[in-house]
Amino acid sequence: MAENDQIQNNQEQAVETPDGVQLNIQTIYAKDISFETPNSPQIFLEEYKPDININLGNNAKDLENDAFEVDLQVTVTSKVGEKTAYIAEVKYGGVFTVKGLDEATRNRVLRTFCPEQLFPYVREAVSETIARGGFPRFVLQPINFNALYEQAMQQAQQQQAQAGQPAEGQA
Repeated sequence: MAENDQIQNNQEQAVETPDGVQLNIQTIYAKDISFETPNSPQIFLEEYKPDININLGNNAKDLENDAFEVDLQVTVTSKVGEKTAYIAEVKYGGVFTVKGLDEATRNRVLRTFCPEQLFPYVREAVSETIARGGFPRFVLQPINFNALYEQAMQQAQQQQAQAGQPAEGQA
């Protein structure tokens, strides 16, 4: 009897989506993890007061049958003065099924929701890789993928508007 109650509770908690909309994570996987310490072992003899630079990138690729590969790449570069202490690059991918959405909404999901699902894996891999390289653990701070998407859309609109206007000084 308790099993039947459990099943009913799970069904009641199911999230309702509009008819025909489907969003599933098929798999998440490591695509590339690399770590370089070009100035070791000398860098370990210096006082470690790093200047950290973080680069972020994500891509979405249409596979087939409403499946899409989305990847999220983070590169963390640490410098001490002019010397590079390390370069850690982590790239995770995922295959997502996205069905029943218009193109604009689907693009937003692929650029926001999907990278959000990959981010915890990337965060852990970056932290572990750097720590195993002999440096203090580094924790990536949360990333607002919705804000990044909006910013990219605004930049694209500005570039289109500028491309349609004559250059300054021309009429």
